[in-house]
Amino acid sequence: MSRDIGHLLARATASAVRYRTNLDNAPARSLLDYHAMRERFAAPLPEAGSDPATILDELAALAEPGLMPTTGPRFFAWVMGASHPAGVAADLLVSAWGQNAGYQSTSPAAAAIEEVAESWLLDMLDLPRDSGIGFTTGATVANGTCLAAARTGTLRAVGWDPDEDGLFGAPPVHVLIGADAHSSLYSSLQLIGFGRKRVITIETDELGRMRPAALEAAISGLTGPKIVIAQAGQINTGAFDSFADIVAIGKAHDAWVHVDGAFGLWARATPSHKALTSGIELCDSWVTDGHKWLQAPYDCGFAIVRDKNILLGAMSQWASYLPAIAQGDRVPSNYVPELSRRARGIPVYALLRTFGRQGMAELIERHCRLTRLFATRLAAEAGIEVVAEPVINQLIVNFGTGDSAARKAQTEAVIARTVEDGTCYVAGASWRGDWVMRLSVTSVETTEADIDRSADAIIAAWRQVRAETRS
Repeated sequence: MSRDIGHLLARATASAVRYRTNLDNAPARSLLDYHAMRERFAAPLPEAGSDPATILDELAALAEPGLMPTTGPRFFAWVMGASHPAGVAADLLVSAWGQNAGYQSTSPAAAAIEEVAESWLLDMLDLPRDSGIGFTTGATVANGTCLAAARTGTLRAVGWDPDEDGLFGAPPVHVLIGADAHSSLYSSLQLIGFGRKRVITIETDELGRMRPAALEAAISGLTGPKIVIAQAGQINTGAFDSFADIVAIGKAHDAWVHVDGAFGLWARATPSHKALTSGIELCDSWVTDGHKWLQAPYDCGFAIVRDKNILLGAMSQWASYLPAIAQGDRVPSNYVPELSRRARGIPVYALLRTFGRQGMAELIERHCRLTRLFATRLAAEAGIEVVAEPVINQLIVNFGTGDSAARKAQTEAVIARTVEDGTCYVAGASWRGDWVMRLSVTSVETTEADIDRSADAIIAAWRQVRAETRS
């Protein structure tokens, strides 16, 4: 069977290269929806096997009409990186090598590479160098991992060990979170047994930033363990909480301060935007994604905890069949919930070497500059409102006049017309009672020409909708 791998990988690679190289000229949307794709793939379980090469060819032919071109240059609907070729190639090696990266003995190479990638990430993000990083599937699991560490740290501080004794009978932990926090945080809180609703919601300003005075008022009357969840990069506006103020308040009340920075934490990698994160280095834990600004292939996220011993307490596992580890050695699976796990550190290592400190800073600065260009182009057209000026790579706009219902209808129509046109892919979101078009510039492939083409397409769609509305 191993004799076939060269032929099969070459065939798969050729298909992947053809798909990626054609993206610039293809519509920036999937050609078929989920229901159509379900019909294409529906079939009884095969009774007998088939030739793998034939299966690969058929798989590509069947799937491609239902693929969303997130790796293309004009995909702006969500904050998604474009799976940089260096990361994709490294990830191909990960699959081919077939390593279980959970333990040193199962893959010495994967464990060592992840340890190096951990130190490079802490350096690039300028976070405490002795922090620990768990390599997760993405920010949702990374938030759950960090908040599990926060649960361990805050409860141990009052004499309760949740890792040994669970939460039954434990002192309640107060969770304070901004009113405009990302929805995935609530899934993370549910995952660790804190629940979606059992939080104290803190008032935010017009850009979605937590108001420090509101946090102070809410936390002052609380006793017992406390966790404050701040945000680096609000998903609609890109805004950053005032970390220095939040940390000062949190520490004055013995709270663990956690930061959801799924994309915004990468602002620390560029001198021009690092000031947005001032004070963030004083927090207790941080989350960011690799499959966003780092352009790692899916899936890749990072759970970063200042006190790695607390993270190890919340995550560690051991069985008699696992060999002993020397004192001080890093065990990858002790930083995340999984024992069996993919070697996510390998594409991260490859991409950090590919970009380097300078290349990563240039990429982020370019995306922020392109986002401002996008805003300028759209704002110049009558009837298009830039709802919040870009802070980093996020832009929200709406269309038309009248009440919110009228603007919502027109904005939805522009989004639908733009997607159907196929020049670029965009999506909508709810913000402050209005429906907006949200544009996220996150692809390594995006150029100034792509922004101009996309702005032209959006303006053309708006003019059509406006003419139809008037008639």
